[in-house]
Amino acid sequence: MPLTRLFPALALVCGLAACANGQSDLDKPTEPIGDFKLGHAMVVAPNMVMGPLSREASAEDWIASVDSALEERFRRQDGDQYYHLGVSVEGYVLAQPGIPLVLSPKSALIVNVTVWDDATQAKLNAEPEQITALESLSAETAVGSGLTQSKQEQMRNLSANVALQIEKWMRRMQKTEGWFGGPDAGKPVLSDSAPDATATAG
Repeated sequence: MPLTRLFPALALVCGLAACANGQSDLDKPTEPIGDFKLGHAMVVAPNMVMGPLSREASAEDWIASVDSALEERFRRQDGDQYYHLGVSVEGYVLAQPGIPLVLSPKSALIVNVTVWDDATQAKLNAEPEQITALESLSAETAVGSGLTQSKQEQMRNLSANVALQIEKWMRRMQKTEGWFGGPDAGKPVLSDSAPDATATAG
């Protein structure tokens, strides 16, 4: 996204509601994403933009943070087919302290995502999907995460949330576009030889 369009986008998302908590979501049981199994996750940040009123973070730090979140979330998947994730960090806002609360921005992270099928060496999405994640709502972030969290804590929060948003998008594509073997892939198969409960009752 051009710089002239990304800055307004960052300003807009910073006024939206907070994201679901990607870190606490990891405590839930893992549900298959069809036949998905993570091959490689490649994170880059060649054109990363820092939004207004933001703490500064290096491309290297964002790459490490997002890569760690992707590995933590998607290595749990144990499907039969390898897929690769290509993620480009496009822009971010890390709320900083010392700004009046009425002006304090919400932290946000914008990435572009491409999924590759290892078997065919082809992209599943011809154009990158843009994913936006905001900081999770908590007692700390309610008054502005810049006042209550370190830069590293903000980045971990956002990286976990963007990984969760990527997973949600992938699940939507599985249902609507037949990705990862389609909607029924990865679900337990009921055996035809299983006894009929009504026949054995009594």
